[in-house]
Formats: sequence, structure tokens, C-alpha cells
Amino acid sequence: MITEEKNFAAWSKSVDDCVNELETDLQKGLTNSSVERRREIHGWNELEKEDGKPIWKLVLEQFNDTLVRILLLAAVVSFFLTYIDGQKNGDSGFTAYVEPLVILLILILNAVVGVWQENSAEKALEALKEMQSENAKVLRGGEFITDLPARELVPGDIVELRVGDKVPADMRIAYLKTSTLRVEQSSLTGESVAVLKSSHAVLKEDVELQGKECMLFAGTTIVNGCCVSIVISIGMATEIGKIQTQIQAASSEDTDTPLKKKLDEFGERLTTVIGIICLLVWLINYKYFLSWDFVGGWPTNIKFSFEKCTYYFEIAVALAVAAIPEGLPAVITTCLALGTRKMAQKNAIVRKLPSVETLGCTTIICSDKTGTLTTNQMSVTELICNGTSAGKGRNFYVEGTTYNPLDGGILNLPTGEIDENLQTVSKIAALCNDAGIVYKAHRFRATGMPTEAALKVLVEKLGIPDLQAQVKINLEREAMESSTDQKFIRLGCCDWWNDKLTRVASLEFDRNRKSMGVIVQSHEGKNELLVKGAVENVLERCSFLQLKDGSIVEVDNHVREIVIAKHNSMSSKALRCLGLAYKEALGEFSTYDGETHPAHKKLLDPANYASIESNLIFVGMVGLRDPPREEVKGAIDDCREAGIRVMVITGDNKNTAEAICHEIGVFYDGEDISQKSFTGKDFIALPVDERRKVLSGSGGCVFSRAEPRHKQEIVRMLKDADEVVAMTGDGVNDAPALKLADIGIAMGIAGTEVAKEAADMILADDNFSTIVSAVAEGRSIYDNMKAFIRFSLSLSLSKPTTTILVG
Repeated sequence: MITEEKNFAAWSKSVDDCVNELETDLQKGLTNSSVERRREIHGWNELEKEDGKPIWKLVLEQFNDTLVRILLLAAVVSFFLTYIDGQKNGDSGFTAYVEPLVILLILILNAVVGVWQENSAEKALEALKEMQSENAKVLRGGEFITDLPARELVPGDIVELRVGDKVPADMRIAYLKTSTLRVEQSSLTGESVAVLKSSHAVLKEDVELQGKECMLFAGTTIVNGCCVSIVISIGMATEIGKIQTQIQAASSEDTDTPLKKKLDEFGERLTTVIGIICLLVWLINYKYFLSWDFVGGWPTNIKFSFEKCTYYFEIAVALAVAAIPEGLPAVITTCLALGTRKMAQKNAIVRKLPSVETLGCTTIICSDKTGTLTTNQMSVTELICNGTSAGKGRNFYVEGTTYNPLDGGILNLPTGEIDENLQTVSKIAALCNDAGIVYKAHRFRATGMPTEAALKVLVEKLGIPDLQAQVKINLEREAMESSTDQKFIRLGCCDWWNDKLTRVASLEFDRNRKSMGVIVQSHEGKNELLVKGAVENVLERCSFLQLKDGSIVEVDNHVREIVIAKHNSMSSKALRCLGLAYKEALGEFSTYDGETHPAHKKLLDPANYASIESNLIFVGMVGLRDPPREEVKGAIDDCREAGIRVMVITGDNKNTAEAICHEIGVFYDGEDISQKSFTGKDFIALPVDERRKVLSGSGGCVFSRAEPRHKQEIVRMLKDADEVVAMTGDGVNDAPALKLADIGIAMGIAGTEVAKEAADMILADDNFSTIVSAVAEGRSIYDNMKAFIRFSLSLSLSKPTTTILVG
């Protein structure tokens, strides 16, 4: 029986149970007739998208304003009275209708500017979209279709996924074709590093997304390994689809912007005042159109002049029209439109005009961490190498926060030839590595594991021992750096190592030993094993240590304690640490040259990898992280000076989030954050009063492991407390909160399409500091509009006052 996912917790079922539930076959896949039948039930594998608003609706929305409606009513009444007066006096020329026509012209121009701005913003948004692959390798009728359009998938389809593939639907992993599988799912969960997946069922049905280790979710990317999976949910039934539903629910809660609320209040008060004044003016002149005689205390012989009554009514209407600042809507729209142009020049693309003013009223910025406050690009920040004797280490700090090999260097790196120990570090980082770096959409990006891509960047910064080759590489870099076309990128140092040594075997990463190894062969036929992995696990299998000059010494417990202490110190700074080691005495693998070698059968069983990776020589370790953007700390300081609180809401783990917040200045050094740092689950578990107390406190806060519903609840509670909330984010999981916030701000480069569509503003450079610049611009526009309203109102009210006095 084909079952919807809401009644089928596939992650808690065995693969056989899933196959039976979905009536599919891992060896043959679905038949064409079964596909057609399922498509009738489930539809196409695509998200529902709202149709764009027609022009006529956009035009009508421009008149959804109290002041504009008052002006429109005044113009209609003025036109009607002018027509009646013209009929009586025989004067129906064009000049008689100048006043109502001018008012109508102003309103029409206001509507045209508003519609033009919304359309141009949508075009700017379209320009940010990138083409993505929409095909999948699917098993149908016993044969694989390599390029089936992803929208044609149905539940029960068998799909093969490899490195670089984008997951086209929610799937249950059937089996791995490699020893490990890693998936980049930060766009959905907010995790900053790729996560390991397996085919083993999760015992609990009620588990968060991060805990569903046997599930692949639509929109995520395979960064390591290969697997065969069963499609469980498609379209709106996927996790992304559920978030889209939350976005639609959040859109129904949209409220007016602070500017619109204030203008509506102003319009209502102005209408009341003007109405009373005009009524008094009309009544004061009653003796001109209404008269009577008194006989016995009662009015008799009452005379009423309809002509004079309408004449003085026209005067009252004219006073009303004169008192209303008819240029106000046009000026406000023009100010906002000019503001959007200035913001676009600063990489902030505004989709809706009122968002410009809302930014100026912002009191709290709720920011995602990964990709907004940080670069969402793993980089090596610290390198620990061995010194001249056992137990003496050398610390090198690495500059740069991106995958650009030319971004920064290594501090206190000795000039000239790099020593033997640093050469080994470079060799392991270059060769025990499956990642690459490409230049795409004006940005350096990783292909494969982000941590491995960061290691390749480290190799480029370390350099190579061949001075002539290094000079040639440097010349190529200078040419690339000065070129306007940086699409050309060559990892010259990594290529040099690949030319010197050939990789003949891989010992893939697994959960038990937590390391990866490769056997490489030199041109002379000498083999060696290069290993990288978790520091504790690698160090446990090391018997020796390589010193600065390349000499080898034994490792004792004292040295191990020193290394572990340094590792703990790096971990406390939220660094992800990798240990590096190698081995030259390979025994039967010393002559290994491929699948025909007698020892090859041992490589087919991952259980043998730990014994092969024994008696290693420890070289050093590296600390990696997703670093904060350099300009963020200054932007946070600017927010504090402007009275804007910053709250970080992320799906990443608590320690990493707290470390980043300390570094960028959300928290002061030594500040007690026990009531300012919570996981999303822990925060929601607090009583409502406690939650309000946390949110109403001073300074910043951080919420980690936050799911979409947690983000929505935080934003909703802040709005209920009369805060003006700006929410930033780039992932699908951020979209509901982006829609609910007073102003949602999405990332233009790394942001998902769902997040962009939910947002009111797009950051073309994915930079938090751009938000601060936009807020400053919004405040300037807001102040200018307030000044104009005061001036316009005083000028407009002076007209009827003068008329009354003269009259």
C-alpha cells in the first residue's frame, strides 16, 4: 500500500519494511504503469508557487492607504461639484477641472511609481537565481535512466546519488555503495559541516531532522560517497514542502509596516480635524442659504437656497482639499523608491517599498549564523606542527576566511624552504583529499567535503619545497590576481604533489576508526600511507613522531598528554581538529600497485583498515572552522551604538554558536550567558513568562539547534512585545521566520530560492554589515519623511486658515 510520509516514519523502519510499504523493488525499480498510477495520487515532484500579482491588482494596492483614499474622495467630490456648477453657469471648459485633475494625476503617478518599483525589484531578484541541475539517475523497469527530470519522480522510485548530486526528493537510504556517505544539509538544518549518513534505521519515530541519519532531504547535496535510496516523499510532502506550507501560513499573519500604521493614524486624525473645521465653516455661513421669521417663539416662513447651500459646501470641500497635503503620497513613494536605488548600490535589493522604512524602525535583528555572520566556507585557522624535540610544538595561524587560495597567508611561517615536517603536512593535506575548488558565480566554492577543500587551500598557502616550481606558481597567481576574469583557477601546489606521487588505493573514512587513509606511490615505486582523521583516534594509532627536521622519535605518554591538551584547547575555541600522520613501513602493501596485487582483497573489507593504519608517525594537527566575516564585529558594534539588539538563531551546535558570538561581539568577554544561550528545544520548554523575560533582556542572545518552528516562535514573541524585527537567513529552514518577521532579509548568493521568495530584501553580497548600512539608510529616509510631513502639514493647514481669516 502506498502511504503518505505523514503516516510513515521511514527513518524508523528497516529497508525491507520501506520496500514493502512502498511496493517497490530495489533491483528493478518501478514499472511505467505503477509510475502513472502513483503520479495520479501524488502529483509532480515540485513545490507550489504562488502566481505573480496581475498589474491591475498591483495598481489597486497602491490606493490602499487612508490619505490616498481621502484625496481620491476629495477629487471625486470636487469634480462632481465643478460639473454641477459648470452646468448652472454654462462654463464647462477644461480650466474648471484643473484642481481635481491635478489631484488625480498625482495619485496616478504615485501608483505608477509603486508598481514600477515592485516589478523592477522582482527583475533584480530573478537576476540572482542560478541554474541548478534538475535531473536524477533513476531505476525504472530494471534499467537506470541517467537523466530523468526530477519533477517526474514518484514515491517508491529507486535513485542512485553520487558526489555533487543534489537530492531531488526526501529519500530513505537503501544501501551505501561506498563505505561512507556525507551530505551537506545546512540549507535545511543550519549545520555548518557535512553530516554522515547510513542505511541503519533510527530507533525513535519522534526525532529532529538532524537525527534522521538514514534520510536524505530534498535540496541537500552529496559531498562524499555514493548510495542508492528509495523516494519517500515528493513535492509539498517533503521537508522543504512542509516549510513552504509554514511560509504560506506566516504570510497570512502579515501586518502593516510601522510607516503605514503611523500614516493611517495620521490620516484618520487629519480627516477628523479637517471634517470638523469644514463642517463649522459651512454652518457658520448658514444665514446665507437658510433664513426664517419667529412668530410666537416658533420659526416660520423658512427660506432655503439650495444654490447657496451647495456654494458654501463647495467652499468647505475646497478647504478640505487645500488642507490635505496632496503631494505627501507621491513624495513618500519617491523617497522610498530613491532609497531602494541607494540600497541596491550597497548590495541590498529591496523587493517591497515599505521595507525601506521598516529597516529604519528596526529594534532587533535576528540573524542566522551559518553563511550570514560566517562565510559558510570552512578554513584552516590554526596549524600545529612538531618542533625540534618531542613535546615541543609550533603554532602557525592561518589568515583568510574563504576558499580563495590568494586570501591571506600563514603568520610566522619561515621564509625560504619549508622544513621536512611542514612538507609532510602539505603532502598529506594535498593527497589524502577528495575535494576540489571551483570559481562559480563570482565566488570560490568547494566541490566535495568543505573540510578537505580547506586543506587544499592550506597547501597553497604553505607552498612546496621546489623553489623553481614555486616561483612559476607565484607568477601564475599574480597573473590571476590582476586579471578581471578570475574563473581561471589552478591549485599549483596541490598539482605539484599529485605529479610527484600517484594515489593507488583509498582507505575510506568510517565511523569506527574516524580516519581516512590513502596509499601513494612515488615515481621510484616507493609506497607510503597518508592518514588524516580525529586527533584522538589518529594519535592512539601512532607509535612515532616526526620532528621539524624530519627525524623520527617514539611517542610516549607525556607527549600524548601534551598533544591532547593542545587539542582540547583548540576544541574549546569551537575548532574542528584533524590529526595528520603517515607510515612508510607498509609490509605487504609496500609494493601495492592496484587491484591485481595479492593484498588487494584486504582493502575490500573496511574492518582491516584500522590494522593497516597502525604504527603511524604523527605529524601535526589542524584546526578548522566556518569563520566569521571580518566586517561583522564592526557591524555588531554599530548596532549596539544604534540601540539595536542582535540575536543569533542557528541550527548549529551550542558550543560553536557561543564561540562565534563571543568572537563577533554579541557577548562581552567574561559575560554570564547562562540566561542568554539556549537550544531551541530548551527555550521552547521554558514557561511563557520565562521566555518573555529572556527576550526582553538587554544585550544579545543565541539560540542553537533551532528548527523552523522555534525561529517562528521567537520572532512572533518579539513582535508581540512591540519590537520591530528584522530576520536574516539563507536556508530553507529560515524561510517561515523570514516571512513572519517585520522585514525578512535573505542571502542572494548562498540563499535558497525559497528563502529569497519569502524575504522582503535580498543581500547581493551575503554580508551582515550590508544590513547595518541599509538600516542607516532606512533611518535617514524615515527622518526625511517625518520632516517633510511636518512641513507639508503646516503649509497645507495654513491655506484654509488664511482663507477663513480673509473670508
